[in-house]
Amino acid sequence: MAEKKFGSDLIVDSLINHGVPVVFGVPGAKIDRVFERLEHDDAAPQLVVTRHEQGASFMAQGVARLTGEPGVVIATSGPGVSNLATGLLTATAEGDAVLAIGGQVKRADLLKRAHQSMNNAALMAPISKYSVEIEAAETLSETLANAWRIAKSGKGGASFVSIPQDVTDAEVGVKAIKPLSEPKIGDASIDDINYLAQAVKNAVLPVILVGAGASDAKVAKSLRTLLTAVKIPVVETFQGAGVISRDLERTFFGRVGLFRNQPGDMLLKRADLVIAVGYDPIEYEARNWNAEIDSRVIVIDDAMAEIDTYYQPERELIGDIAATLDSLLPAIMGYQLPEGSMDYLLGLRQLTQLSENPVSADKGKVHPLDIVGALQEIVHDDETVTVDVGSLYIWMARYFKSYEPRHLLFSNGMQTLGVALPWAISAALLRPGRKVYSNSGDGGFLFTGQELEVAVRLKLPIVQIIWDDGHYNMVEFQEIMKYGKSAGVELGAVDFVKYAQAMGARGFKANSADELRTILSGLTALDGPVVVHVPVDYSDNIKLGETLLPDEFY
Repeated sequence: MAEKKFGSDLIVDSLINHGVPVVFGVPGAKIDRVFERLEHDDAAPQLVVTRHEQGASFMAQGVARLTGEPGVVIATSGPGVSNLATGLLTATAEGDAVLAIGGQVKRADLLKRAHQSMNNAALMAPISKYSVEIEAAETLSETLANAWRIAKSGKGGASFVSIPQDVTDAEVGVKAIKPLSEPKIGDASIDDINYLAQAVKNAVLPVILVGAGASDAKVAKSLRTLLTAVKIPVVETFQGAGVISRDLERTFFGRVGLFRNQPGDMLLKRADLVIAVGYDPIEYEARNWNAEIDSRVIVIDDAMAEIDTYYQPERELIGDIAATLDSLLPAIMGYQLPEGSMDYLLGLRQLTQLSENPVSADKGKVHPLDIVGALQEIVHDDETVTVDVGSLYIWMARYFKSYEPRHLLFSNGMQTLGVALPWAISAALLRPGRKVYSNSGDGGFLFTGQELEVAVRLKLPIVQIIWDDGHYNMVEFQEIMKYGKSAGVELGAVDFVKYAQAMGARGFKANSADELRTILSGLTALDGPVVVHVPVDYSDNIKLGETLLPDEFY
């Protein structure tokens, strides 16, 4: 007699067929049959039970950010589903593919004021690419297959599938669908490539603006090959971090984001041609780098650009980004920047290097540049660094150098607090044997700090650094810039060493740059997470919003 199969089996078999390595979530009665199968079937993806659904959704997003493939999160009905919202919103905004599965009440209770009954699909529709509720168990696998494809097609984002309990529990007679081969797109047209090549040859100072879409391994490789042959200066967005390799550092002029006062901003303003590669305006709105609406912009991407007043590309090279870059190379081979542009770039680099020198901090505290410097000394190129939102995120984005794509992670589109530790957990699971350095402020850390227990339970080699100043400081210093005073930003003191120990992790406190370097250099072998509490002196934060360079560099 054939073994009975249920809707839950179709769900798990579909995840197996799609090669899902790990599933994050919190169980509950409306979805528990899926957790039973995940827990007790050796062929199923690894199940990581988290302390909160929001943390689970961030971890799923982390998988997508690290691999380019959808991360998977599962939650039960009611608040289990609604707790996913922030993570799915962040994933969709920032282009990370996530497949979210939510439990639901039985179909007979959907229109009643029953326990945990709500319109799941309607709740998730505005913050996802695809949001549906299953009506029949036999359609489970086909719906999940479509949700998977939609999540990763074009610009990535979240797909949400709501599954009533009686659908999960129903017997089924169909097998799970295996994923289809992905559609292959070629490079941009010959006419478009020749158009860009001529524009480059005619340019006095072309600049490449690298966005999140260039962080794919193939794209990064093609871009590096092009830059090895043709020395065009490059600016990264925060989510494009690491695309420029160590041996191409001479072409790199920093990252742009938030305030229009960075070397990259000056370079974009000065350029007579901006080539946007895999750039999404949500990473850094064009109104910041093209405020005067006078930039000549040509796009290389796999999807059409979203047009606004400040972003009106004169040409779009749509197709496989890597293939387009490969085709562009022979067409611009031999191009060299004019001598005047080379002199400008040399002066820009020499002047901006002065701003990277650490300055003194208050006694018992560490200056942000000293924390960045300590990390720069200890982190290897193949190790992952995650960064939460807050003042630390600005310092890290501007000054921490990363040379591999998808190894320095920021939430830039939504600027969501609490992502660093969940992303670090994903990185430690997917990149075993390598340390992960997670950076959070004292405010952002406690948004998902409970997930430290997950890292302890799984013995993950995570170094969690907490930049502590007792405030929501990114809000505070910008309020001071605008109003001359701040409001609603003070936080109470937390002993993060004891917090770490209570979770089963080791905890240290560094009251100086030397202590921080000593602690980090002593963490040679990790069999579990470590928390390093660093009181930080943010008195120089006001400088983050100031103009750093003379007018002639614009």
